[in-house]
Amino acid sequence: MIKKYFFTGLLVLVPLIITVWVLATLINTLDQSLLLLPAAWRPKEFLGQDIPGFGVLLTLLTIFVTGLIATNIFGQQLIVLWEGMLTRVPVVKSIYSSVKQVSDTLFSDSGNAFRKALLVQFPREGAWTIAFQTGTPGGDVANHLPGDYVSVYVPTTPNPTGGYFIMMHRDEVIELDMSVDEALKYIISMGVVSPADKPKIKMNL
Repeated sequence: MIKKYFFTGLLVLVPLIITVWVLATLINTLDQSLLLLPAAWRPKEFLGQDIPGFGVLLTLLTIFVTGLIATNIFGQQLIVLWEGMLTRVPVVKSIYSSVKQVSDTLFSDSGNAFRKALLVQFPREGAWTIAFQTGTPGGDVANHLPGDYVSVYVPTTPNPTGGYFIMMHRDEVIELDMSVDEALKYIISMGVVSPADKPKIKMNL
């Protein structure tokens, strides 16, 4: 009975503690943005103490203002000028261009990254795992892959930020009736949190 209570307590407290830890780490990290402000403008100077989370508000405000500026003609011209300067620096050009291509793919509404959850055989035939379609092969790679191929990202568990990029024939992948969020939860939980079954629609012929 004691063992039962102990493990029940773990099931309740562990998710709560991890959630609080992640949020605290995120807030502390974003609060470092206050270091970009002059010392006289920081909350500690005119309030006498630090305010946890103030850096989060500053970060969100900075992102919002940047997006607001970038959507008008003047802001777009500034971005073109800024990117033109960065692309003239050899090392910075490679890093910035690569990061920008990835961010444009992931965050752009017109991008196709992680748009579909797939079921694929990996790392060997007969072993199945969940993956995400990220697009189709391009460049010279497409010239060496005759047929209909798709680019697939196979995430690792429980950390989906690491994984494998492979290209598979479309006939070798199965599109799942599952949202990307549901698939990620399934992967992170190592299969413990499975998506709810969706009712099948019967067709009367």
